[in-house]
Amino acid sequence: MARFLAGVASALLLTAAGLFWWRSSSAADIAPIPVAPTAAIAQAPLAEPPAATEKTREEKRFSRYDRDKDGAVSREEYLRSRRTAYAKLDANGDGVLSFEEYAAKSVAKYAAVDGDKSGTLTPDEFAKTRIVRKTRAKPNCPPPAPAEDAEG
Repeated sequence: MARFLAGVASALLLTAAGLFWWRSSSAADIAPIPVAPTAAIAQAPLAEPPAATEKTREEKRFSRYDRDKDGAVSREEYLRSRRTAYAKLDANGDGVLSFEEYAAKSVAKYAAVDGDKSGTLTPDEFAKTRIVRKTRAKPNCPPPAPAEDAEG
């Protein structure tokens, strides 16, 4: 039993010694964090933050709808955008929106992609009917500085 306890104690001591040796050698490989130059930071002028606008998003939206600027949105002012969109679809201006007028854009798109004018779309022609969404413009930010590799 004494031999077993001596073996366990020596294994624990060897493990602890190896752990301490490993931690000390890996700490020596890590470069210290450089200190920021305080003189350059103190001399750089700070830019003024952008001024916030006085109107909130809802105030701006209300202002767009209130065409006569009387401080109230009438029913006609509220429905004006819908009337404009309807008028664009009502091609003959009769006040009645037929299916052909409603689907005119889709019919024109179908005719444009049906290259062989067969009245049916092949998989390649059908792929041309997909909706292409515009992506937001990326901000004009400088590219990040390349990271330096620390080899040890």
